[in-house]
Amino acid sequence: MKANATKSTMMALLVPTMLLVPAALRAQSGSAAQDQSQSHQSQVQAQGQAQGGARTPQARIDAALSAAAKANVPAKLLESKIAEGEAKHVPPERIATAVEARVTSLVRASETMKRGGVEATNAGELAVTADALDAGVSESAVIRVEREAPAERRTVAIAVLADLVRLGNASDRALARVSTAVTSSAALANLRAEVATQLTHGGLGSTLDAAGAIRLP
Repeated sequence: MKANATKSTMMALLVPTMLLVPAALRAQSGSAAQDQSQSHQSQVQAQGQAQGGARTPQARIDAALSAAAKANVPAKLLESKIAEGEAKHVPPERIATAVEARVTSLVRASETMKRGGVEATNAGELAVTADALDAGVSESAVIRVEREAPAERRTVAIAVLADLVRLGNASDRALARVSTAVTSSAALANLRAEVATQLTHGGLGSTLDAAGAIRLP
């Protein structure tokens, strides 16, 4: 009798603990992507701090460009916009912050494509992939379009996917429309025109027009 009572007590203590383990694992998995993105931005900013302790805007920009080079991110996606910011007399601190954020987005896009087994055919494709992820498109939706769309339509397809989500569509609904449209150049052009009209009515520019842009905060 005493042995049975002891066994019952142990089971009562173990069962709740066992039930909590799967929930904890799900919580860790759900936050992994967000932690990874935050880690990329922290690494870029840390490199700016590491150069002899310097925190000048130029040191931060140089560190961000170095991080981009290590990730094989085309420098032209950053350099032209740095020059544009300087020409417009944007404060150096704001340019540095924008460059750091853009490098983080581009590195994330590059790594997402690698995980999906696809490679950007040009710099513009990488830029719109970063814009799509920043707009809230799921990584799985981006990868699927990358795989399904012919190379010559891929950049436009991803840009339209991003704009559909920016207009309030869920990733899966946006993906369904783009997946249907990429079957022909005409269908994709029609969808792009439809989305462009909606963006214009909402006072928004298209992702394709802004490809590679650094958005200054």
